Amino acid sequence: MFARISTYQTGPETRRDNPTDDVVNSVLQLPGCKGVYYLNGKGTDNALSITLWDTEEAMVASRQAASRIREESSQADRTQIVSVEEFEVTASSLKD
Repeated sequence: MFARISTYQTGPETRRDNPTDDVVNSVLQLPGCKGVYYLNGKGTDNALSITLWDTEEAMVASRQAASRIREESSQADRTQIVSVEEFEVTASSLKD
């Protein structure tokens, strides 16, 4: 599995509620996408999005579409994109 982590700078005008269903569905419909997490920093001016991908090829193939979605949602939410990084997930564990 692979992950793309985007870091955003937030501010006083940033919309802090959940991303819209349209944004989430746009991400989840990208081929090979396994899931998405959105995180808002507590007491900081940072936010993160984490997308998970079946394969590295799927993650690479999604770069252009993901960039468009990221830019559009960043404008709507009034955030600034700070960085976008890609990783291989080498271990994971979730407790129910």
